Amino acid sequence: KLSDIILPTKIIKTKMEGFMMEPTLNIIKGMCIMDNDGNRILAKYYDKNVLPTVKEQKAFEKNLFSKTHRSNTEIIMLDGLTCVYKSNVDLFFYVMGSAYENELILLSVLNCLYDSISLILKKNVEKRLVLDNLEIIMLAFDEICDGGVILDADPSSVVKRVDLRNDDIPIAEQTVAQVTNKINGLFW
Repeated sequence: KLSDIILPTKIIKTKMEGFMMEPTLNIIKGMCIMDNDGNRILAKYYDKNVLPTVKEQKAFEKNLFSKTHRSNTEIIMLDGLTCVYKSNVDLFFYVMGSAYENELILLSVLNCLYDSISLILKKNVEKRLVLDNLEIIMLAFDEICDGGVILDADPSSVVKRVDLRNDDIPIAEQTVAQVTNKINGLFW
């Protein structure tokens, strides 16, 4: 045989090239923010074949946190996934891709996620503020990645689109922090 297709990972085996991945836009398997105790603050998983249940996701996150919370590296291979991460004060930011994914692409998504949140929170990235602005951060997640497809890796354009959506929210449905930020923006 010239080629064998192995599902579900869609690895193609050919005689001349060895193993190679079938081209796909679904690069990101998941993104996650955890606190410094390993508790999930926000997580989105895009591949239903990888970690399909919440129980499996939490077990993976616990294992991931135990391997990374005292490490100074930026990348780890765990359970068939390439995970890049960044820590800040009391938070850990993770982006996961397949084992064969380009780490630089995953790192650019991670940097976009972190920098977008940093811009949204005015460079004060800590657990309390992330929880206070969780709706906006969820919008940033959605602006960066949709269904595993990278939509944007530029933090300033992500923040602009999130702010546009934030302006459309009626004042009665906004959080106190959102209203305060809007008032401060008008007068200062």
